[in-house]
Amino acid sequence: MEEKLKTLVLDMAKKAKLASRTLMQLSSSVKNEVLLKVAQRLRANKGYLQEVNSRDVNLALTQGLSPAFIDRLTLSDKVIEAMAKGLEEVAQLPDPVGEVVKMWRRPNGLLVGRMRIPLGVIAIIYESRPNVTIDAAGLCFKSGNAVLLRGGKEALNSNLALAEIFKGVLEEMGLPQEAVQVIPTPERKAMEYLLELEEYIDLVIPRGGEGLIRFVTEKARMPVIKHYKGVCHVYVDEAADLSKALSIAVNAKCQRPGVCNAMETLLVHKAIAPSFLPEVAREYAKYGVEIRGCPETLKYIPYAKAATPSDYGYEFLDLILAVKVVDSLEEALSHIAQYGSNHTEAIITENYSRAMQFLKEVDASLVLVNASTRFNDGGELGLGAEIGISTTKLHAYGPMGLEELTTTKFIAFGDGQIRS
Repeated sequence: MEEKLKTLVLDMAKKAKLASRTLMQLSSSVKNEVLLKVAQRLRANKGYLQEVNSRDVNLALTQGLSPAFIDRLTLSDKVIEAMAKGLEEVAQLPDPVGEVVKMWRRPNGLLVGRMRIPLGVIAIIYESRPNVTIDAAGLCFKSGNAVLLRGGKEALNSNLALAEIFKGVLEEMGLPQEAVQVIPTPERKAMEYLLELEEYIDLVIPRGGEGLIRFVTEKARMPVIKHYKGVCHVYVDEAADLSKALSIAVNAKCQRPGVCNAMETLLVHKAIAPSFLPEVAREYAKYGVEIRGCPETLKYIPYAKAATPSDYGYEFLDLILAVKVVDSLEEALSHIAQYGSNHTEAIITENYSRAMQFLKEVDASLVLVNASTRFNDGGELGLGAEIGISTTKLHAYGPMGLEELTTTKFIAFGDGQIRS
């Protein structure tokens, strides 16, 4: 049985590698036509997709999975429309493949440059959201990459049905269906076999909880784009505009507390803590935020819980917030360096030199001045779409859009030059 499974995964990877050679050569117009047709088919096949999805949802309900999980699993009208619109938006984005990003002439007359090319074959391993199947396939296809998709077992029927729609359009247009493939089994061993195939897979992107990402990172023989967690800070400086600080602190924590770019720790300069903390606490109370504060914080928010050392550096993904009063910008920087996760950090200040110091010294995939951490998102930053947020630095740092799904190769134009 295991040998059969291993052969299946290997065969899929080989076919993906072969398909990737065709994708490298496709024109932007052909790629865009595919994406637009897939968007149309998603809408036309909404009833079928929801019927298939209901099998996954009903099984999840019998297993007692949480309402939040069921919500992520469900292909509602809204989700299907969002997938279709997402593909249409990707079709409108500039195609990075073939772009020459830089050129220079050498003293011998040789013209040297760098050209964007696809990565090749990308494996994406993700959990319960079936919409990732279409989002990831669309981004990979537009950037000229073949994709192997391994979703969670709870969404297997939905993922296969969505991939079949994409593959149907590819077949109609005479393109290799193997450009988009879903691993058709929930067996964990299939994922392990996939992660061994560095000869055929150029990159793996895990999307899900910290446990999944660590498993993939430990097992993979090819590069992994990852972020383990989002422990995001907002530092309110003594030179902050407190009205800005208030709205940003509330938005960063409360708009969507269960996402990776939500704030988990609020750092407040001691000079403004007496006025700012009671005010922001009143706003948090409206949302039911539980505050866990340092001893200095408790002076100004008496009903807050005393923070434990483990509260700093923890990703709550909930309406829970760690708060610490700091003596200086330097202390805030030290705290972030110790507890941050290289995801998103923000400073609220009207002092230019402190803002620039924060930007230069904080190591995170997005560093903001006077704005919410919730902006660390491909769409919000103007990428159009993203396949995930990387907190690794090779080869991408931050939201990964089309450009980040490519690399560059050197090209050179000569006129008979030889090396002496």
